[in-house]
Amino acid sequence: MAIGEARPGYELWRPNREKASSQTTRFLIVLLMVVSAVLMLLVAFGGWPVLNGGSRYGIILIALSALYLLNAYLIFKWSRGALSLTVAIAVLMFIFAAIGFGSWFDRNKAGFDEGALPSELLGVFVIIFALVQIVLTVACSLGVNQEWHVEVERPIGSGDDVTPPASSPGPGSATATSA
Repeated sequence: MAIGEARPGYELWRPNREKASSQTTRFLIVLLMVVSAVLMLLVAFGGWPVLNGGSRYGIILIALSALYLLNAYLIFKWSRGALSLTVAIAVLMFIFAAIGFGSWFDRNKAGFDEGALPSELLGVFVIIFALVQIVLTVACSLGVNQEWHVEVERPIGSGDDVTPPASSPGPGSATATSA
């Protein structure tokens, strides 16, 4: 029997996905990822003319925003593997934001050009972005620990009232996959 397949007459059930804590965590992660993508786009387009490195960094921010939105969609579809990728990117983005936020505040001196948005506002966006990345990392770590991937076989049509048996199930009756 292949992983992710049930025996005839049985269906795969993922009990941990039905818990309120798992659904709340998933909602929070998706929300934080959308907020992060919006903040990156605001900084990219608001500071495009003055970004150090020109449009190259703006394009990188747009690509990372698209990656965040893709991961948000995958996590919305219960992809546990996207959580690990999101943690890695969030930590990296936090480091970049923590290092670079001060440069936006340094631009309010004479002789510096302004972008489409004031530099101080862009600096505040970067600080908020850094804080969101910390919360996103913690939320994704909680999501990984909630074991969204656990699958249990149950008879078709049994609904939520059937719990997995406490005794040792037969071969192929309980599997764990990264869905």
